Parts: sequence; C-alpha cells; structure tokens
Amino acid sequence: MRGSLAIIGAGRVGRALGRRLRELGWKIAAVVTRSEPTARKATRYIGGGHAHAVISRRVLAAHVTLITVPDAAVEKVARELARIGAEELRGKIVLHTSGALGSNVLEAVRECGAAVGSMHPLQTFSGVGVPPLEGRVFAIEGDAGAMRMARQIVRALGGTPVHLESPKKPLYHAAGALAAGHMLALMEAATQMMMETGMNRREAVRALLPLTRQVLENFERLGPRAAWTGPLSRRDFGVVASHAAALRELPDEFLEAYQILNRLSARVLSKDSHELLTELEKLAVKEKAAAHSSGGQS
Repeated sequence: MRGSLAIIGAGRVGRALGRRLRELGWKIAAVVTRSEPTARKATRYIGGGHAHAVISRRVLAAHVTLITVPDAAVEKVARELARIGAEELRGKIVLHTSGALGSNVLEAVRECGAAVGSMHPLQTFSGVGVPPLEGRVFAIEGDAGAMRMARQIVRALGGTPVHLESPKKPLYHAAGALAAGHMLALMEAATQMMMETGMNRREAVRALLPLTRQVLENFERLGPRAAWTGPLSRRDFGVVASHAAALRELPDEFLEAYQILNRLSARVLSKDSHELLTELEKLAVKEKAAAHSSGGQS
C-alpha cells in the first residue's frame, strides 16, 4: 500500500500523520502550508517532502493527496487543485481529514476523475510529538477507491476504520467535541470552583482528576447508569438546590451549565427521565424565585 503522499495544510494533524506514514515507508512528496518557513518546518518534522507555500502542479505528482486544512478552506483547496491540474487528477486519490465535512466538498476534483473521501482520526493533536494512533477510531467515507485507500492507511497506522454516512458526520463530530473539548471546559470550571473554596490550582486539580478518572473507568467497566453517582442520582434535591445557591455567586455560565447538565443527566442516565425532569423543572422555578427575591432585597 505504500506510495507517494502530498500534504496540503501541514498543521498539527498533517504533520503527525505525515511523519507516521513516512516512518511506515510512504514517500512524502509536496508539503504545502501558507509560507515557505512553515512548510520547511513541517518537512523537517515529518522527515521528508518538498516544502511549498502555494498549491502547484507538483502536488499532483503524488498518488494520494491529504488535505488537512481548516474546514472552511477544504472546498477552496479542492477547486484550486482542479483548476491547476484537472487532467492529472484522473485516477488519483484525494482525502481530507475534517471530522464534520463529507467527501462532497471535494466534488471539484471528483469531477476531474479523482476518487475522493474523508478520513478523520478521533484523536486530539497537541502539536507536540505524534499522539498514539493505535486503536483509535478513524471515521471514513467517500468513493469506493478512496475508501479502500483510507482503510489501508488507517490499519497501517494501527487505527480502526469506521464507515459513516456523510450526513451523520456533524453528529459524530459533535459527540467528539462533547467528550473532549467540552469535558475540558467542565474540568476547568470545576477547578475554578474548587479554587473559590480556598484551594490553589494544584490542590484543586489533584482533588478532581482522580474523581473524574474513576467515573470514566466505572463508565467503561460498569456502564453509564451503574457509574452514575451524586445528589441527582439519589434524588437529593435539597443538595442540588444548595449547589444552585452557591453557584449564583459565580458568573452566570456556571449555574446555567450546572442546570443544563442536570437536565441532560436526567435525560440520558435516569430510568425515569420524565419524572426527574419534572422535578428539576419545579426546582428551577423555586431557584428563580429565590434569586429574584434575593436580588430585590439587596
């Protein structure tokens, strides 16, 4: 399966995938970024390739082109590839790595005879080293030829290819954002709340991380409902109300997020979600009245 690979947009994802594929025997051809210095930096990191600041016909020499630019630029890149080398795209494979976009954004190169698809690693890329890809899910979709190549690349990387229908990709990507980016926001919010009690940041993180890790381990081992703990799972609405009162001392987003997450927990974790959501709605009315009364007395 080893062949020649061009990379357009060698940022965190492009550099990491390029480096790992080069180590697996792929020949890295053109590496394109916005400037010569960043392109040269990318080729040094990857360990191969020829640096370019613009998309040129040299990209078309590779059998596979990997587009790793931001989502908003993917379609523009496809149109530029079609403009500069329509006749040379026939029989080639063009893949993008967006998690939210389908292969339809590559229609311009598909019309030129290229097989197109998407290959998204469900993995965070910090830019520091190549993250572990073994066992990671890669969402793939597109034309048959592009899908075959994507599967081969993913398996070579040690990942697990999972086929998604193109219209489902935004939902898939939103799930990843919820489990990663929004989880980070929750952890930082909880850390700041702990710091409000008098702990320093190190103490707060040390207190919270083992708790979160244990819940995730229980989620994996026991399932969501068995892993669910806390006052809401016990229907201890007095404690939930005290949480809300305390959170009114912080910026509005803290209480709003707490209330929304209570409702989400009731929806996805409770066996009697309707009953629990009804109780939470009653509690929210009381909390609003209490907040209004407190504001009126101040």
